[in-house]
Amino acid sequence: MKTLPMFNLAKRIRRARIMTALLGMCALGASLLLLRNQASARSRKEESPYAVLATAPEKARERKNPLAADPDAVVAGRKLFEQHCVECHGQTAGGTMRGANLRRDEVQQATPGTLFWVLTNGIVRRGMPVWSKLPEPQRWQIVTYLKSLNIRPSQAQSSSSATENVASH
Repeated sequence: MKTLPMFNLAKRIRRARIMTALLGMCALGASLLLLRNQASARSRKEESPYAVLATAPEKARERKNPLAADPDAVVAGRKLFEQHCVECHGQTAGGTMRGANLRRDEVQQATPGTLFWVLTNGIVRRGMPVWSKLPEPQRWQIVTYLKSLNIRPSQAQSSSSATENVASH
C-alpha cells in the first residue's frame, strides 16, 4: 500500500520541526556555556590579588619569622627582592601591571607566616612563581624586607634608637 503524498509531507514537516527544535536547544546550551565561562574568567580577573592571603592555612599564618629582629635580614632581603621580585612588583614594591602592590595594607597587615607561605607556594594562576626552591632563610629575609616597608619614619627612629641602646649595653 502506497502512502499518500500529503502524509509524507506532514512527516517531513514534523521531522523538520523536531530538527529545528533540537538545533535551537543546542545553540541555547552552547550560548549558556559560553556565558558561564566568560563570567568565570571575569570573576577570576576581578578577584583581588590579595584574596589569597586569606587562604593561608592557620598553621602557616601562625609561623613566626626567625629573622624578624635581625637588621641584616632586611638588607639581605632587599637584595633578594631586587634579584627575584622587582621585575613584577616594581623597584619600590609598589606593584606593576604584572605584580601586586606589596605596600598595601592587605600585605603589610598579613602575618609573616602568611607572606612566607605565599612566597613558598606562589600564586600560579596570577603568574607568581613558586619560590620553594629558594632556601628557607632567604625566603624569611624577603619577608623581613617586605615587613620593613611598613615602618613609618617615627617607628624607624625609635627602632634604630632601641637598636643603638642594645648595642651600647
